[in-house]
Amino acid sequence: MEKKNIMIIATISVILLLGIAVPMTLHTSSGEEVYKASPHLERQTNITLIDTSKKLQRFTYDAGVDFEYPDAVRGIYVTGPSAGGSRFEKLTSLVENSDLNAMVIDVKEDHGNLTFKPKEGSPYEDIGINYINEPRKLLKVLEDKGIYPIARVVVFKDSVLANKRPDLSFTKNGKVWTNNKGEAFVNPFEKEVWEYNLEIAKKAAELGFQEIQFDYVRFPEGFENYDSELSYSQGDYKDDKTNNIKRRVKAVTDFVSYAKEELEYYDVDVAVDIFGYAATIQEAPGIGQNFTKISKNVDIISSMIYPSHWTSYFDIPVPDKEPYKLVTEYAKVENKVLGKLEEPPTSRPWIQDFEAPWLYSGATKQYGKAEVETQITALKENGINEFLIWNAGNTYTENVDYTPLN
Repeated sequence: MEKKNIMIIATISVILLLGIAVPMTLHTSSGEEVYKASPHLERQTNITLIDTSKKLQRFTYDAGVDFEYPDAVRGIYVTGPSAGGSRFEKLTSLVENSDLNAMVIDVKEDHGNLTFKPKEGSPYEDIGINYINEPRKLLKVLEDKGIYPIARVVVFKDSVLANKRPDLSFTKNGKVWTNNKGEAFVNPFEKEVWEYNLEIAKKAAELGFQEIQFDYVRFPEGFENYDSELSYSQGDYKDDKTNNIKRRVKAVTDFVSYAKEELEYYDVDVAVDIFGYAATIQEAPGIGQNFTKISKNVDIISSMIYPSHWTSYFDIPVPDKEPYKLVTEYAKVENKVLGKLEEPPTSRPWIQDFEAPWLYSGATKQYGKAEVETQITALKENGINEFLIWNAGNTYTENVDYTPLN
């Protein structure tokens, strides 16, 4: 019996040794598994050269929601109170029952507050207002309805941060400077301000927003007229040998480039809102916006081309009264500028669905179905198929044909 056991053990040992020396490879044939011995004594390594001309797929963040980029984004602006309140249902219904397909929702609004409360202990906890009680639930609703979500993040107009950290702002006589509307700005030269806003953008991406739209990516309007009266740091740009205009342009452009790089992991598109007139000049001297340089660093460029916001440009005495002509003339200029770029961004201008009573001493030009449609028509006739519609109160004209040339 003992001898028989020894023989069995010896046989098993031989089989195991053969298994090491002669590995078995599984092959399948007609649904049946067949094992075939593949004798090799040395480990071999196959080296395949990588084609470095092709981009490698990088690991990206998965927010756990699924949205498809529309055939062309046609969206409306939505404030935090609207997104988190009773009006949200009416706005989603407007999108669902028309050719609209997207919403630009405030995540960081014009004063500098978040429109939702972040987790307890977050460094942003004190700036959160509970307009949107459950932002993740909001994204799920948009996912179910097929509405493309874009997060609006207001960057350098920020009264909250300016008053909390005057060293990151502009001061005059020891106090935080404000414009004639009482709004304070933070300093684009300060990279701490960059990081502050990018962390908010990343939180929006983690929630599931598919695009980060940066607004107020600039110095205050008319800054060239009073910058010498203000006290502020120039950060890493203090030793820059260029003039003040070029230095401001560099800071703003560098922020946009850095933001694009920092958000790559999140697999979101990056957009920037920009003054419409910036496309018509080499660079805006005070605010630091260079249309071409910003366009080179974003996926989407959104010029604010509201007819009411132009002076007598393009030989149009009162552009607010002639929305079709204004948008047509602007589109020609923008197409020419973007046409010079090797990889131009998608053009997606902001258009107008509101009145501008401040322009009139008498009756105000009314904006309704015809005025909204004529702006869209002018864009489409010039090859611009995407647009966003602005109404600060989120009261949009009914029964508009958002694809008038289809």
